[in-house]
Amino acid sequence: MSSYIEQRGSGYYFVGSRVSLESVVYQFLRGETPEGIVQCYPSLSLEQVYGGITFYLGRRVEMDGYLERGEARFADMAHAQRVANPLLYAKLDEARHGVHA
Repeated sequence: MSSYIEQRGSGYYFVGSRVSLESVVYQFLRGETPEGIVQCYPSLSLEQVYGGITFYLGRRVEMDGYLERGEARFADMAHAQRVANPLLYAKLDEARHGVHA
């Protein structure tokens, strides 16, 4: 795989770390610098962050598909929770919009 990234189960992580590749990639795609990413994840070195970004860029098509599948799974889970707990989400929506019953 790479000396910085390993696949564990269905996810990609920095070797010897609990930090996921996608957490770093999303920051990178939002324009965060590698130095800024290290500040957010002090368990990673600057070299590891650059290695992770290089891994992502070298496999961008594959990794973008992986990220999209993860986002779709999250959306499905969020929808399932909303369907399973309609009263809770109605109250949360009311609170968010300042509506009181």
